[in-house]
Amino acid sequence: MSENTNLAPGSEREERLKKLAALKESGINPYPAACKRDHAIAQVLADFETLTESQKKVVVAGRLRSLRSHGNLTFASLEDASGSIQLALSKKELGDESYKRFVKLIDSGDFIEAEGAVFLTHKGEKSLMISSWNVLTKAIAPIPDAWYGLKDEDERYRRRYLDILLNPETREMFYKKALFWEVTRDFMKRQGFFEVETPSIETTTGGAEANPFQTHHNDYDLDVFLRISVGELWQKRLMAAGFEKVFEIGRVYRNEGSSPDHLQEFTNMEFYWAYANYEQGMKMVQEMYQEIALKVFGKTKFSTKGMEYDLAGEWPKIDYREEVLKRTGIDVLKASEDEMKAKLDELAVKYEGDNRERMMDTLWKYCRRTIAGPAFLVNHPKLVSPLSKAKTDNPELTERFQVIIAGSEVGNGFSELNDPVDQRERFELQQGLIDRGDKEAMMPDWEFVEMLEHGMPPTCGFGFGERLFAFMVDKPVREVTLFPLMKPKREAIEDINAEDKVLPLKKNR
Repeated sequence: MSENTNLAPGSEREERLKKLAALKESGINPYPAACKRDHAIAQVLADFETLTESQKKVVVAGRLRSLRSHGNLTFASLEDASGSIQLALSKKELGDESYKRFVKLIDSGDFIEAEGAVFLTHKGEKSLMISSWNVLTKAIAPIPDAWYGLKDEDERYRRRYLDILLNPETREMFYKKALFWEVTRDFMKRQGFFEVETPSIETTTGGAEANPFQTHHNDYDLDVFLRISVGELWQKRLMAAGFEKVFEIGRVYRNEGSSPDHLQEFTNMEFYWAYANYEQGMKMVQEMYQEIALKVFGKTKFSTKGMEYDLAGEWPKIDYREEVLKRTGIDVLKASEDEMKAKLDELAVKYEGDNRERMMDTLWKYCRRTIAGPAFLVNHPKLVSPLSKAKTDNPELTERFQVIIAGSEVGNGFSELNDPVDQRERFELQQGLIDRGDKEAMMPDWEFVEMLEHGMPPTCGFGFGERLFAFMVDKPVREVTLFPLMKPKREAIEDINAEDKVLPLKKNR
């Protein structure tokens, strides 16, 4: 073996540092910028027969994952992003000096460039017989054992690069997540939507009810916020500007609690469609989710949190008021705040705030948790939908829809409110809630009301986030985030239980 596996981690690092110094002393740059790779490993494997017949040498590069020395012959596994291949290095082929340098100074985890010809071993394994090699990166810290290393969740997230390196299924999950958004983007563009970018720093947060991150703009000497939606109020301004179909995929920030379904930073997609209503929006959203399921996962049947559901076919509609009445006996349009509070206490459901909107929303979430879906929740009360158009046959309800899967909301859309007088009144109601200390109430945007006074066409808006992807792979949303926010290690050690706390959830759009 080229590395002493009996060494303690600190001792092994010291040994690798000595090898690094020896490489430099022999005139070898252990961190060169140039690489002569002309084939990815997957390409070598795919063209193996042709390369065998032509006896053409190829140059590959990657990270060494294992080394096995047998006197004058060494076998190594080389891995790049496309795959892995066995390398064979012999003293006869390389020469005594080059072979000796490789065996003494190169370790598992190092990156190398290797030139050689393909051949089949006596066991039938596709391999490369190496005629020359160069070090590309000398690793001074060893890679943890693939089986025993990085079992602790905190360490997996903190050193995600090693988690991905050691777990091919984790790497594949993130390829799927990239495809998830690629399919979404392609679907929207095929529907004629125009991709836009809207501000992520705002003077007034809009488009959702959530607690924002606040910072300060030094040049303007102005307090500003990170956005809590993907530019909802900006995209609606584009409807007034004459665009008819727009969408954006971008990051959203909410300074709220964590749970398996919630993070403070995540990716959302929102679209706005002029001259369309929520019924048309539901039809398109159903088609989009079904296309994502088939093109990313090759199926429509999923299991999330132990709940089975099938995205194929037509999705049923669930009436907000009727569902809460059926499950709790509370009519959210008629019950008093005291009656709602008493029911929540009876059900042992925790809630924040004692106003009617918060308790109504909490009652619905209690009912939602057992619905496997997929289903569309419709007929939301006006009080919990400050940006949605009221229904003409019952002004207490709105033209809003939410996608319900596995007991959670994974998409939210409206026939957007475009009546400036009505919008002003609803913002004034939200301002009243803020004045009474409600941190979840929506921050009014009076310039948005001014835009509405100039006229915005009838519009359907909809948004969903990476929670949908997390549900489809049946993982916590933190697991499907490449680099979730972590406390600095020193603070994490001082408060070892901090990661186990589930903070109160806020209302999300």
